[in-house]
Amino acid sequence: MSESLQTFWQFTGFANCEYTNLIMLAVGCFFLWLAIKKNFEPLLLVPIGFGMLIGNIPFMPGMEIGIYEEGSVLNILYNGVERGWYPPLIFLGIGAMTDFSSLLANPKLMVIGACAQFGIFGAYILSLLLGMDPLSAGCVAIIGGADGPTAIFLTSKLNPTLLGAVAVSAYSYMALIPLIQPPLMRLFTSKKERLIKMKPARVVSQNEKILFPIVGLVLTCFVVPSGLPLLGMLFFGNLLRESGVTTRLAKTASNAMTDIVTILLGLTVGASTQASRFLTTDTIIIFALGFVAFIIASSAGVLSVKLFNLFLRKDKKINPLIGNAGVSAVPMAARISNNVGLEYDPTNYLLMHAMGPNVAGVIGSAVAAGVLLSFLG
Repeated sequence: MSESLQTFWQFTGFANCEYTNLIMLAVGCFFLWLAIKKNFEPLLLVPIGFGMLIGNIPFMPGMEIGIYEEGSVLNILYNGVERGWYPPLIFLGIGAMTDFSSLLANPKLMVIGACAQFGIFGAYILSLLLGMDPLSAGCVAIIGGADGPTAIFLTSKLNPTLLGAVAVSAYSYMALIPLIQPPLMRLFTSKKERLIKMKPARVVSQNEKILFPIVGLVLTCFVVPSGLPLLGMLFFGNLLRESGVTTRLAKTASNAMTDIVTILLGLTVGASTQASRFLTTDTIIIFALGFVAFIIASSAGVLSVKLFNLFLRKDKKINPLIGNAGVSAVPMAARISNNVGLEYDPTNYLLMHAMGPNVAGVIGSAVAAGVLLSFLG
């Protein structure tokens, strides 16, 4: 009887628990608190936070239940992250739910989205200077795009061992946009600039909306064919939305399918933070450099608008507060632009203007990932 009890004890989480498990369980609870109590990206942080709890329940190795144990259920679900096929499905949904009218109405806003990608390449150079190998540097740099699916896709191709740290870092900074970006926006703009009112955007025709995903696919993928899995699905989803004849498919892609993939992606990414693999010096470095990349990207977007305004007539000037939306976090970054603008003028609604660089940032981060994959992959 005592031997049976001893054997049972050896298989319990209490017997296999280490202090690192407790640390990660606490981090998972913190993520859940941010999502539920503070409403920070709950659709992302609830699955990721609970995934951290699942991934850090102690167990005896060899039971085929851990996410890194070949053949386990979690390992099979994690295959979508490791092989990079969750991100294109997410991009399909993003395309199906995104209206590119703001960008089409004012194409010069695409420059803001492009400038925000300096965060990616700036962080890449910084990572190399700090001694990281080129593949790892590329994985860290893509965090600056504030695009979780793109970060996962690129990391799965370049250095899968960094997947957990890169994915959690990318989604963490996406969720913390309301805390990180406003101070930067105020730092780099004057009160006069924050009060700039932009003219209402022109009405975009249905034909323009239909042609955009077709022309966009050809132009971007001829330049970076390696970005085809992400860009192809993004533009395909948008064509489903705008064609007018595939409404049912667009609704499925943007609702049910995206929700299912988001659940699986978030849960498995969270579970991949198994303490034995996640709590390392490399993870701390990745989080630090990822934060720097995000700061550079957000700042570059705002500063690019200030530079742009030097060459525009007074009645054509752009409010620099929409520059932060050049990162890929749709539509949260655009909402932050609008909220900060309303603080200084309750009648100055910037949301639709900010959506231009915001959706340009989605395309820009995918193109940047394609560029990195081209010369590193």
